Amino acid sequence: MAVEEEGLRIFQSFKIKIGEAKNIPPYPGPNRMRDCYCTVNLDQEEVFRTKIVEKSLCPFYGEDFYCEIPRSFRHLSFYIFDRDVFRRDSSIGKVAVKKEDLQKYHGKDTWFQLQPVSADSEVQGKVHLELRLSEVITDSGVIHNKLATRVLECQGLPIVNGQCDPYAAVSLLGPSRSDAKKTKMKKKTNNPQFDEVFYFEVTRPLSYTRRQFDVEEEDVDKLALRVDLWNGSNLKFGAEFLGGVRVPLRVLGQAGVHDAWYFLQPRENGGKSVKVEELGSLRLNIIYTEDHVFPSEHYNPLRDLLLHSANVEPVSASAAHILGEVCREKQEAAIPLVRLFLHYGKIVPFISAIAHAEVNRTQDPNTIFRGNSLTSKCIDETMKLAGMHYLQVTLKPIIDEICTEHKSCEIDPVKLKESENLETNRENLRQYVDRIFNVITTSGVRCPTVMCDIFFSLRESAATRFQVDQDVRYTAVSSFIFLRFFAPAILSPNLFHLRPHHPDPTTSRTLTLISKTIQTLGSLAKSKSESYMAAFYDYFNEQKYADAVKNFLDLISTSGKWDQKSIETPIMLKEGFMIKRAQGRNRFGMKNFKKRWFRLTNHEFTYHKTKGEGALCSIPIENILAVERLEEESFKMKNMFQVIQPERALYIQANNCVEARDWIDILTKVSQCNRKRLSTYHPSAYLNGHWLCCKLSADTASGCTPCTAGLPANIQLDVDGDRETERIYSLFTTYMTKLTNMQEACGSKSVYDGPEHEEYSSFVIDDPQETFKTLKQIVSAVQTLEQQHTQYKRDKFKKTKIGSQEHPIGDKSFQCYIRQKSESSTYSI
Repeated sequence: MAVEEEGLRIFQSFKIKIGEAKNIPPYPGPNRMRDCYCTVNLDQEEVFRTKIVEKSLCPFYGEDFYCEIPRSFRHLSFYIFDRDVFRRDSSIGKVAVKKEDLQKYHGKDTWFQLQPVSADSEVQGKVHLELRLSEVITDSGVIHNKLATRVLECQGLPIVNGQCDPYAAVSLLGPSRSDAKKTKMKKKTNNPQFDEVFYFEVTRPLSYTRRQFDVEEEDVDKLALRVDLWNGSNLKFGAEFLGGVRVPLRVLGQAGVHDAWYFLQPRENGGKSVKVEELGSLRLNIIYTEDHVFPSEHYNPLRDLLLHSANVEPVSASAAHILGEVCREKQEAAIPLVRLFLHYGKIVPFISAIAHAEVNRTQDPNTIFRGNSLTSKCIDETMKLAGMHYLQVTLKPIIDEICTEHKSCEIDPVKLKESENLETNRENLRQYVDRIFNVITTSGVRCPTVMCDIFFSLRESAATRFQVDQDVRYTAVSSFIFLRFFAPAILSPNLFHLRPHHPDPTTSRTLTLISKTIQTLGSLAKSKSESYMAAFYDYFNEQKYADAVKNFLDLISTSGKWDQKSIETPIMLKEGFMIKRAQGRNRFGMKNFKKRWFRLTNHEFTYHKTKGEGALCSIPIENILAVERLEEESFKMKNMFQVIQPERALYIQANNCVEARDWIDILTKVSQCNRKRLSTYHPSAYLNGHWLCCKLSADTASGCTPCTAGLPANIQLDVDGDRETERIYSLFTTYMTKLTNMQEACGSKSVYDGPEHEEYSSFVIDDPQETFKTLKQIVSAVQTLEQQHTQYKRDKFKKTKIGSQEHPIGDKSFQCYIRQKSESSTYSI
């Protein structure tokens, strides 16, 4: 989801690797070990949770989390919790990284010290204040000053234990006084509208005694206004601090007026007095990406140059191939290139061209496609995108079973436990391998068309280049489908969305052994691995296994024969607990909210009382007319969406903003081709006899708001071409020095028929003149985009007003605000 800003779309995303924690403080008591898990939070909203690592003070997680960020945020936070079966889980410590500091840690493995968790320091949200200093003349003619403080509203306050009943406490602070007042409490909202005004005496009138007002306080610059937000919903334990701001009255300046938004800050000295090193540390690798995407026409020159790559002779002189040459890692180039070419339907000719060139450079058929080349990385990425659904259908049921059963499959005598039997373990492993082998080799009919077309091209190129080797047409394909697709998915199912978390050590070992065996069987080669594995492979020496592999490879590398089939058996696409509002199918039935287990397949959307029980309600996919967000004000609840059916809408609350977006996306995609999809909808609920959005009284009234833009029906290929071109532009900008070096290498090779400098030797340059011509076009397109980005930043800086709703004043921006204000007053003079 993009944030729109003056014709620009801004996309934010995280890719986070949660490695391990160490030196967690021991549990007080005889059993010193802890059962710990880690959460990822946007401000205070949890968006991901690792598995629980039991009985450890140095838990290893090894979990990856990727998400598109659907809203603005201030902090990316990580909390370590200790599971408590009988009570509420207790927090041990946290890591909080400010958004502006994320680039410091970009792509680096970093150990972060855990910080104390305190209610006084867990702050989010912003407040809008207006201050006005005015002179008041008393009846006796004496002039003194009064401060009018208007608390208008707050946004994004945290919801504590499911509730937020906020009020604001307002104080005028000075060297010898503190006058305090407070607003009315606003019930059940984290975006309260207060709009209350409070008056404070600022300078002392002559009638006041020195004891009541200190003379020093007549200097307004020594006074400050303090506004604290409190949650009053917890009557038992008292109000909870939500955050506050301290505004020195010197911001009023000569005009005596100040109107601004402020980020709420933690309470001063609110943290617990705990030594940081006593809480342990957490190893993280954070990649934060922010793409600023212009309207499509800005990218035409660079995009056209890239999409023309398959037609360039030789292909090594094309813009896409050059990107692979200059990037430090081929993977960097492959990800946006594949997504761009898939989006425009040109992936097959592009991969065919670069694969053909690579095959022609390969001398030994046994090393074909074994390196980390641009071709290999592009095919890997294509399989991940186009084949994810295929992978789910083929492997997920058996992987789920393996992870649930926990059968011992260890066949290494050295690692065998005393209580285990080697023959029993071998039989368990053999049965698993047999079943996975069978589901793979019988799945050819479901292999996506785009993958089949690519495999056909690989087979033809390899067979033409190495005509003597009869098996090369198989190994060229198996090196991808088995070694780079099925085997890695079995080894790390969490990375391919087959499981939510990294498997436990025993299951992980089982999956490792299965993956090794599937690789060996798929490669049609004799294993050179450990002796205990070699003995195990003897089970699969029968010709039927080799024949099954060849038949499968023949099937998936036959272009044009197989279209993607509609699969009759239901495929589970997503499931999990959410809260739903009763639909009111009975006239007098209660319309309350209940937690239910939701399940989406390619056939139906259902909810159940708990996981595994029968469906309480089933909505056929063809009955889904629209899937849209629901405005928060409908039920004073965040992260709600609606699944609109012919008779009614089902209102659902997801656990967090990321999950809400994921459910909306996948429900929209599976129902995209429904014939009766709506063009308009009601963004708010129908309550108390009318629609809250348009006030119409008929519950059958047509929607008042256009439905969100249609998404591609294909679940896997939801790609934004402009965003991918922007990413490629960013890569070219990053590696501009290498582009210059490559230009010099082209000149050197043209003149001397060979590179003079050693740094040029890493570039593949088959045609110096054609390559130089493309490089010149790339540099021109990149420089044009760079100028547009620079101009945008300049314009934005000029328009940026610190203290506006979009740019509230924070702990670091106050001095900036004072400086900006003084400059503007100077200019006005």
